[in-house]
Amino acid sequence: MAKRDYYEILGISKDADDKEIKSAFRKLAKKYHPDLNPDNKEAETNFKEINEAYEVLSDPNKKAKYDQFGHAAFDQSQGFGGGADFNDFGDIFGDIFGDFFGGGFGGSSRAQRTGPRAGSDLKIKLDITFEEAAFGTKKDIKINRIEKCHVCDGSGAKKGTSKKTCPTCHGAGHVKTVQRTPFGQFASTKTCTTCNGIGEVVEEPCTACGGSGKERKSRKLSINIPAGVDTNSVIPLRGEGNHGERGGPAGDLYVYLNVKEHELFERDGYDVWCEIPISFTKAALGGNIEVPTLEGKVKYDIPEGMQPGTVFRLKNKGIKNLRGSSKGDQYVRVKITVPKKLTDKQKELLKEFAKEYGEDADKDDKKGFFGKMKDAFKD
Repeated sequence: MAKRDYYEILGISKDADDKEIKSAFRKLAKKYHPDLNPDNKEAETNFKEINEAYEVLSDPNKKAKYDQFGHAAFDQSQGFGGGADFNDFGDIFGDIFGDFFGGGFGGSSRAQRTGPRAGSDLKIKLDITFEEAAFGTKKDIKINRIEKCHVCDGSGAKKGTSKKTCPTCHGAGHVKTVQRTPFGQFASTKTCTTCNGIGEVVEEPCTACGGSGKERKSRKLSINIPAGVDTNSVIPLRGEGNHGERGGPAGDLYVYLNVKEHELFERDGYDVWCEIPISFTKAALGGNIEVPTLEGKVKYDIPEGMQPGTVFRLKNKGIKNLRGSSKGDQYVRVKITVPKKLTDKQKELLKEFAKEYGEDADKDDKKGFFGKMKDAFKD
């Protein structure tokens, strides 16, 4: 039976680089490995082909010969079909089967288990007022975090005792097993179940933490909130998260801000908007009004004939830029109010005004709105 093309076996093109060849091999070797497919002859055959293809294509010299002459470049005496030396692939299998055999063929996985381990990060939400966001403030917050046990100092061992070398793995953190496969003996490594890969065991656990070496503590922290923050702004506090293990650094604390709504002001970036009511007489005659701002009331002169919905700007009365010294502006929208109740005298005065203005307040406008529109657009 003719052999399949090595590129076809690995599912790659002929111009695939070393990284692509290795990646394809890892994926397929994991899929068809005999340990993961017991009593599956088809998987064994596929694994044999994958192994053979990779040994050729991963070697630049062999690959060049194969690209030029195909399978004729090699004969059976070179060992194809009889199984390759698995020691040549220790680094690859260590990556592939690390999840299954607890660290595989290298020492890096055990180093990760027994070496320093960083603590996890924490996140909290903090509500602040509109003014606190605009001007900045200082807040005290409470958090619950994991710290090393204050009694055993994180060792997990009872005070006056210490951890012992694991009697099962003798400190290695893993145990080795040897399996016979159609390709010869295959050594695999599994995480030690006695010490869970640490290499040490606690014979007399700490009474305070039960041997975990950890305890949950409530802490009070002070946080400086800069001027200009807004909802969804995040303030990081480095090293204030859960504590690390075996001398590892602590995680970070991330404070997510939520700015409460204001009864007068609305925010648009670093600008502030508000709406102020003025009487129709003030709008008609003009004059001085008081306008509320974040920094207090200011006086503003409005011109005669101010129309409803008019917007005017108060420069630099907005919010400070979070990343600079500039400030936004305040925009004021005018809302003209009409009194709901009038005295008899006020009514007579308004009628006099209407008459002087060319209107008769006691009669219907016979011309109507559309009649006035027609006149307005006459040539």
